[in-house]
Amino acid sequence: MLNSKEIREKYLNFFKRKEHTIITSASLLPENDSTILFVNSGMSPLVPFLSGEKHPAGKRLVNFQKCFRAEDIDEVGDNRHNTFFEMLGNWSLGDYFKKEQLEWWYEFLIDELKINPEKLYQTVYLGNKNLDIQRDRTSISLLVKIFKKHGVNANIGPDTESEGEEGPGRKINFQSERIFAYCDKNWWQRGEAVGELGGPDSETFYDTGKEHNTKYGKYCHVNCDCGRFIEIGNSVFMQYKKNNGGWSELSSKNVDFGGGLERLTMIIQEKDNIFETDLFINTIKKIEELSEKKYKGHEKEFEIIADHLKAATFIIGDEKGVGPNNTDQGYIVRRLIRRAIRFSKNLGIMNKIWISKIAEIVINDYKDVFIELDNNKNTIINEFNKEEKKFTNTLEKGLVEFSKLTNKLKKLGLKTINGKNAFNLYQTYGFPIEITKDLAYENKLLVDINEFNNEIKKHQNLSRQGSEAKFKGGLADSSDKTKNLHTATHLMLHALRKILGNHVEQKGSNITTERLRFDFSHDKKLTDEQINKIEDLVNKAIKANANIKIEEMSTEEAKKQGAIGVFDSMYGKKVKVYTVSQGNIIYSKEICGGPHTDNTADLGHFQIKKQSSVSAGVRRIKAILTLNS
Repeated sequence: MLNSKEIREKYLNFFKRKEHTIITSASLLPENDSTILFVNSGMSPLVPFLSGEKHPAGKRLVNFQKCFRAEDIDEVGDNRHNTFFEMLGNWSLGDYFKKEQLEWWYEFLIDELKINPEKLYQTVYLGNKNLDIQRDRTSISLLVKIFKKHGVNANIGPDTESEGEEGPGRKINFQSERIFAYCDKNWWQRGEAVGELGGPDSETFYDTGKEHNTKYGKYCHVNCDCGRFIEIGNSVFMQYKKNNGGWSELSSKNVDFGGGLERLTMIIQEKDNIFETDLFINTIKKIEELSEKKYKGHEKEFEIIADHLKAATFIIGDEKGVGPNNTDQGYIVRRLIRRAIRFSKNLGIMNKIWISKIAEIVINDYKDVFIELDNNKNTIINEFNKEEKKFTNTLEKGLVEFSKLTNKLKKLGLKTINGKNAFNLYQTYGFPIEITKDLAYENKLLVDINEFNNEIKKHQNLSRQGSEAKFKGGLADSSDKTKNLHTATHLMLHALRKILGNHVEQKGSNITTERLRFDFSHDKKLTDEQINKIEDLVNKAIKANANIKIEEMSTEEAKKQGAIGVFDSMYGKKVKVYTVSQGNIIYSKEICGGPHTDNTADLGHFQIKKQSSVSAGVRRIKAILTLNS
């Protein structure tokens, strides 16, 4: 029976034999993408290359990518969901297409992983007459041949023209019907704007053999929510480009594949859910030891604690790691840790300091795969301990206060906790609103979220205002304003290192069309004099009308030339180096994926608007570009 590490290695080596270059996982914190808080798919870091940029590693790529989806936090605890996960991914950038992708994927599943082909099912795109896009007959034809090659007779099942969750509305013969066409479930597009990419996708499902639960519908189907079938991989075929009248065929087509490591591991190790696999089992055993209770019978609490603390470990321990605080990614880390601590009370874990023990298990399990966790072990442990002490001191008092509040509401016959009371739990007892919502749900109560948000605004506290939109995901734009600010970020980093010292390294970057936000390693507040010097250096580079040159080279050569950046990055053996220079003067030389402007004359005037502390040893700058002055 394969362990998770062996599955990763088999996947990489399989596609390496198919002439793919192995690239490393990118950071969990997206670079130059203001639309998402975390990298939430294997595709996210590769958007520029799927959109036409040349990748230094070539046209065929493969990796495993660490991912985090905040929108799944509330779903954890149902045996199926988790927030941190790994995506196995392979890409064709204008090279191979449907035939190779589907044949190789099934070859990997059946020949390499030894999965029974009679347990596999596939969905394809139904087509859309309004968009003038045809049924994906090419994939259907290929899949029939692929199944036949592996000894399985695959008939085409009934179509689903309505919403995917509803299914085709008739009983399916799963012994013979194996390929199904859906409309809304099997179309992918990058966005709504003219020029965006799109195309059909084809999803692979595994039959767990579970009994169908009729509360999810009279008839079972592969996209049914009953849990019998689980998706284990999705091949996206980017073959169209959006125009004013609809979609036109691309001359150069891409493949983007993503497969869930946790789900594949569950299948290979013949477990009922991912928390019983080697990716979680050591953590589960540690929680059993700490609580003196068994996982069976307390699944919800165990899964929330195991998932949330694992995710927090990866976010804090990332190469651009963020600790718990009240904004953006830091708010999510705080929410994860505090929710885990809250549910630990249901298990009777009374230790004063215990969550860092879970972090140590996670670090040990993954240290050979994600070395940044072991490198940042002290930071992870310190952040966990600080947050646990901070929250534990007020949690018990907050729970008592919540109990008083619910008793009062029940006596009055009320069913809703108003925003003022929810805000009091947040401000006084450190309850993220999600904990109040959890507690309310358990007591069959509602929370007035709108009033809570109004209280947040009224008191001018830091909050996650607007972050729900970010959680849902999206892709960064490449407008001229964003390109200019991206180039300004490179100039600013060069200036920061010149003024503050070479200890300064990028810890995070968030760029919109309006401003740049940049996190960097430094343990002191910048003085006014230092800020003025940094602004002067950047504006000097802008006024020099410096050109931006792009070169591809090996990481070793980039180091020799003095380029800065993350060398163990997603770019593989070859990297792109952007040099901003005029004559013999170099204003910046940095590894990056782009995009940038061609000349600094486009930038305007650079100005730092604000500085703040993000966490211990990490500062944040917000800056803008205005018209030349």
